[in-house]
Amino acid sequence: MASELANVELRADEIRLFGKWSFVGVDIRDPGLKKYISLKPVWLPHTGGRHEHRRFGKAEVPIVERLVNKLMHPGRNGGKKHLAYNIVKTAFDIIYLRTGDNPLQVLVRAIENSAPREETTRITYGGITYRVSVDVSPQRRVDLALRFIAEGARNCAFDNPKPIEECLADELLLAASGDLNSHAIKQKEEIERIALSSR
Repeated sequence: MASELANVELRADEIRLFGKWSFVGVDIRDPGLKKYISLKPVWLPHTGGRHEHRRFGKAEVPIVERLVNKLMHPGRNGGKKHLAYNIVKTAFDIIYLRTGDNPLQVLVRAIENSAPREETTRITYGGITYRVSVDVSPQRRVDLALRFIAEGARNCAFDNPKPIEECLADELLLAASGDLNSHAIKQKEEIERIALSSR
């Protein structure tokens, strides 16, 4: 029995996220982010931190798992991965019901649209500190985009009868379309505006 299971090979189109969403046909338009958005086919986005001790290891973590990890990050929901997992799963169902599109493609578009290309850093020179505009590395662009998306969903659901699943679905759809009502897009525009004035 075990030898039969070992000989079974699955094609990429047979592996579906949550048993529903195919990884086939999901494209990344931004060439800078291609290496850092992992669309390796998985059923469950849970690697158990195997990437943790390798440099740039998080680039190989499935992008959906990175979103799940960002959702459970601050305070009260820290460590409740199953809760965050269910939030993302339900949000993906809502996105599909509203648009009919593959939610994975919507997530990739949202990350591409809300990843800042330029930000500022502080430089101290001769006792004087001033801000200088710098390009953002692709890895940090993905990190910031995921942080802004998770923040937007959390802020929307806080002190609001609207559940966080709906807020996350709204945030992803708005960010994917580049709408300025999205928290992630607002944050990106603000960072780039400050960087432009610091050139």
